[in-house]
Amino acid sequence: MTELIEIAHPRVHACGRQPGESYCDTCKVRSLAVCAALGSEELPELDRIVHHTRAEAKTTFIHQGETAESVFSVTEGVVRLYKLLSDGRRQIIGFAMPGDFLGLALHNRYGFSADAVDHVALCRFERRDFDNLVTAKPHFLRRLHEFATHELVIAQEQMTLIGRRSAEERVAAFLIAMRERWARIKGPSVTIQLPMQRIDMADYLGLTIETVSRTLTKLARDGIILIVPEAVRVLDERRLAAIARA
Repeated sequence: MTELIEIAHPRVHACGRQPGESYCDTCKVRSLAVCAALGSEELPELDRIVHHTRAEAKTTFIHQGETAESVFSVTEGVVRLYKLLSDGRRQIIGFAMPGDFLGLALHNRYGFSADAVDHVALCRFERRDFDNLVTAKPHFLRRLHEFATHELVIAQEQMTLIGRRSAEERVAAFLIAMRERWARIKGPSVTIQLPMQRIDMADYLGLTIETVSRTLTKLARDGIILIVPEAVRVLDERRLAAIARA
């Protein structure tokens, strides 16, 4: 594992915590994360095995094929998930956001790589410690199953997204999906944060970067969105949704 920076003394650094509070008590995305399955009386057990880390933008912290020694819960930032194909090409398979859980591996090796798109904060757990906690708490295991099922649904949605849809339909559907995901984290907004590069969106959608840029420009020209730095603002939600559902 590389490119991770451990945050020193996480239990005493600023976060607005009161004496006796754990990091989990003040986590802004706890309700979305896997640890939501644990009661307040169980959080100290989680707090004892967590390592608070950060990954700077454009650094890799999960490498496909390496031994899965750690699992992660994203607390800040956006993560690019991708597979390296046998011919050397890269295929982006998704974007992880605050509250998402990463690192579950069927065969003790990571099945994908993960890069920080922007500044990313993570709760990192040694796999052995985490497995011991899960084994002792069946309700925690059920929560993990929910996350695994959610990942499967996302994979199926991507297959549908890049199926027989037009470029405009793919881009619109992507924007709608990102808006819904951000709404779960920060509440409803007309602004859709897009910290990833256009080439990342293109790779994920099975399009060229030129097509993505041209499509966004067309949506803006039609008065459906407004392009702003690292985001778009939805001006006509009804028309955007209609294109995405086409």
